Amino acid sequence: MVPPRIVSVFGATGLQGLITSLLCGHVLMRFSGGAIVDAILKHGTFVPRAISRDPESEASQKLQARGVQVVKGDALDKTGLINALHGSEAVFAVTVPAFPSVEGKNELAQGKNIVDAAKEVGVKFFIWSCLPSISKLSNGKYKNVTHYEEKDAVREYLESSGLTHASILLPAFLENLNSRPLLKQTEKGYNIAMPIFKAMDRQAWAWISRDVPAAVLALLNNYTNPEKQINGKTYPIVNANISCSELAEITGKALGAEVTFTSVPPTGLLARDEMFACQAEYSGLYTATAVPNPDLVALGMKFSTIEEFLESEVKPRFGK
Repeated sequence: MVPPRIVSVFGATGLQGLITSLLCGHVLMRFSGGAIVDAILKHGTFVPRAISRDPESEASQKLQARGVQVVKGDALDKTGLINALHGSEAVFAVTVPAFPSVEGKNELAQGKNIVDAAKEVGVKFFIWSCLPSISKLSNGKYKNVTHYEEKDAVREYLESSGLTHASILLPAFLENLNSRPLLKQTEKGYNIAMPIFKAMDRQAWAWISRDVPAAVLALLNNYTNPEKQINGKTYPIVNANISCSELAEITGKALGAEVTFTSVPPTGLLARDEMFACQAEYSGLYTATAVPNPDLVALGMKFSTIEEFLESEVKPRFGK
């Protein structure tokens, strides 16, 4: 009998973005590792294994009811992770920012533990949910966005590990229009408000709960083919790079209403404000990569569009 092709998924039972949204401005209210589990189940080639700190939680029990194996594992406990990852062909790893960042308990420590455990049990492919170093990108101008720096440091550690791997880079989340929400009703229509960004500043976007699972499956389906040259690459996942005024215009067309954009003052949280400032200054951070990412398209990934997201997610909530 051919053994199952197990993909261990971190974050499958939690909303990693809840903490991140409150402190850093990224929201994953609909996206967690659970979206990856859903996609793997639907695809059928691989078997998802959810790594959970509490296999008895309500979220874990719901996964188990769907036939998903849920295994106890904590990113701060490398010994436990070795047991949790045993038998895995691949790993999808994401970590939650720790504020304040404490050595030995932060994202760097979490990521290193996952990488070390994966290497010890012989994982064949490792996918890391990453962010770029804002300090490097800005030549030290913005140096306090800790969760970006630590995720990039894990990427470097993963690269040095010798594991076959790829990293995905996340942009701003279209889900923010609904769940934060960036989009709010006004007397004349609707308004999109973002800190620091001005109307003509560009931002990179993706429908995270759809595009990230699609990218992960594309990588899983192709990593064994050396001609695809996946090992060691980073893949920005972006379905649009547009100005804030363009986003308002597109949203207005979808809703059949006037949508304006407003720049609001900094939030007062240094890490969050530097993140927004750098994104605004560098047009969403990923301008070196064409949109949609041709490397992922070549692997068979079909990106969503902003229009599809608005029709599916925003119009039912805000539309008349």
